[in-house]
Amino acid sequence: MRYRRATLGADEAREALVMARSTSFRIDDVAKQKLAARAARDGVSATSLLERLITEGVDQLDYPGIVFRGPAHDRRAALAAGPDVWEIIARLRELDGSQEHRIATLSAESDLHPRLIRIAIDYAAENPDGIRERIDRNAAMAEHSRQAAQQREVLLA
Repeated sequence: MRYRRATLGADEAREALVMARSTSFRIDDVAKQKLAARAARDGVSATSLLERLITEGVDQLDYPGIVFRGPAHDRRAALAAGPDVWEIIARLRELDGSQEHRIATLSAESDLHPRLIRIAIDYAAENPDGIRERIDRNAAMAEHSRQAAQQREVLLA
C-alpha cells in the first residue's frame, strides 16, 4: 500500500494513526544525532520528524520541483521557486477554458513554466483533500476579512 504525504483532516489522521506499525531501521550515529537535534529544535519527536522527512522526501522524488514549507504542525506543498500548490490550483480553478489553456494563461500571468504548473497539478491530483482544505481555509479567511471591512465602513459612516 502506498501512503501519500498529506495535510490530513481529523478523520484521515485517526485512520493514519491506526495504520501505523512499528518498524526498525538502523541509522548511523551522525544521522541519529542530527535527527534528534533537529527534532528537539522543532519541538517534535524524532519519530514524527523522521516520518515527515520520509513522506516529504518521497513526494519530492515523485514530483521534482515540489518542496514543503511551514512549521511542523502546518506543512504545505509548494514549488521550489514559486507559490504553494494550493494557490496554483485555486488560480487555475478561477480561469476558463481547457486545462492547457488555463496552464498557458497562468504561465503568462506568473512566469511559471508550464512544466512546473503541471507538476503542481499532478501533486494536487494525488493529494486533493489537503489542497481543497487549504483553498477552503483561504476562502473563509478572505470572507472574514471582507465582512470585517464592511463592519468598519458601517462603524465609521
